Amino acid sequence: MTPVQSAPLELTIAPRTPGGIVLAPSAARRLAKLGEVEGRPVLLRVAVEGGGCSGFQYRLDLVETGEAEDLRIETDGQAALVDPVSVPFLKGSEIAWVDELAGAQFVIRNPNAATSCGCGVSFSI
Repeated sequence: MTPVQSAPLELTIAPRTPGGIVLAPSAARRLAKLGEVEGRPVLLRVAVEGGGCSGFQYRLDLVETGEAEDLRIETDGQAALVDPVSVPFLKGSEIAWVDELAGAQFVIRNPNAATSCGCGVSFSI
């Protein structure tokens, strides 16, 4: 009998996934453009907070760095960050940039929102 040699055991850890949250190409293009204007990369931080006219509201900020526990969503070399507490509220959402007659802004297309206000910043589940 010959001894059986096994390959060294290699363990990999799967990256955390942000609950199916997607950064749309439109949002990635806008982040790239904002980074060019700023002269440095920018990240879009997305959070859900209590308040607003419908019960919850989105908070969107441009930041240079994230927190260690943030979930990172990347598209075309650009990234959005979501804090772990907000992930269940945003599960399956799309973060997009819309440029319409009414105005240009980042929007959250959230399938979990039962209702939302006219401005699109607050929602209820």
